[in-house]
Amino acid sequence: MLKKIEVAKLRVGMHVHELCGSWISTPFWKKSFLISDLDEVRQILKSGIREAWIDTEKGRDIEEPKQPEAVSDTVPVVQVAAVPLPKIIVPASMEEELGRASRIVDKSKEAVYSMFSEARMGKAVNVDNAKELVEEISSSVMRNPGALIGLARLKTKDDYTYMHSVAVCALMVALAKQLGLDEHQTREAGVAGLLHDIGKMMVPGDILNKPGKLTDEEFISVKEHPAAGYKMLRDSEGVSDISLDVCLHHHEKIDGTGYPEGLKGDEISLFARMGAVCDVYDAITSNRPYKQGWCPAESLRKMAEWSKGHFDEKIFQAFVKSIGIYPVGTLVRLESGRLGVVVEQLAGKSLLTPKVRVFYSIKSMSYLQPELIDLSGPGVQDKIANREDAAKWGLKDINRYWLGDHQPT
Repeated sequence: MLKKIEVAKLRVGMHVHELCGSWISTPFWKKSFLISDLDEVRQILKSGIREAWIDTEKGRDIEEPKQPEAVSDTVPVVQVAAVPLPKIIVPASMEEELGRASRIVDKSKEAVYSMFSEARMGKAVNVDNAKELVEEISSSVMRNPGALIGLARLKTKDDYTYMHSVAVCALMVALAKQLGLDEHQTREAGVAGLLHDIGKMMVPGDILNKPGKLTDEEFISVKEHPAAGYKMLRDSEGVSDISLDVCLHHHEKIDGTGYPEGLKGDEISLFARMGAVCDVYDAITSNRPYKQGWCPAESLRKMAEWSKGHFDEKIFQAFVKSIGIYPVGTLVRLESGRLGVVVEQLAGKSLLTPKVRVFYSIKSMSYLQPELIDLSGPGVQDKIANREDAAKWGLKDINRYWLGDHQPT
């Protein structure tokens, strides 16, 4: 039986079904857990959360003082459950969202690591925990997609597998929104993105992290991860058909040259086609043990060249609209001869006129006082001439021009 109580009444031995507050403000990555010591109670009290749902069938019940029975002639009051109001997401600027997105990314990385580690040990996947992660990631993406998607791209080689799952989840949510999918479908797309690569836990680490080219035998081992992941998810409770499908088929290609089943065209579901685009984009923009990630805009250009055989073209076009022709973090050259980093795509504005923070003059070959320019603003004449390669100009750490104080840990 579920019971809502004040957190001050929590005791060791109680099973917390859910804490009544934002997941990002809680000290625990799991949605539900058994309180095993007083320190966990103290952490909950310090978090500022005031109420919690406990499950009395899985743990200790609250000790309520008994009330004397009273005889009453009055008509009993019927308690009517309140109808929950629809969740309202208020859009936020990049500056406003970066702090929240940074905390969500850090906590998500920890949660996915734990989830995948348990899967590696043969434990069933807890889908409720995955859904809790997706809820927070989705909310951030809805407020401002560039913040969390941009941060998730800046993963290290060591945490690639886990952060790749977070990034694909966020990209799937943004793409679902662009395609006009409903709230339930959008959440399902996010969960599928989070779990799509869980089968890589069955691939030896020395193969996943190999800095050089894989042998034919090693590549066969890697190609087995969709089927391995499908089996792991199939044996877990509550995993949707969408998550199973995306896990098994995110490496299929429209022309039939993908794996593991060589599906082509309409044989590949909508969600698997979405997964294919999001998976490849994050893979090629991320630093890997064997290569540096490509610039976001260059990655989109490369994917456009592959799209006829590899991707569903309509889905790829929707994907570009969801993140922009010049995604956040792209180095661009303006017609004025200045270099800048794309900071934000503005909703309802042209994909060619994002906000850019300029910081370098190619005429004087010198740094400038950084200046934020809204290329869609009234009276602004400057335009993006082209994307640029930071190495060509000897520029390092250009991400600081859009990240500010929110460098990933």
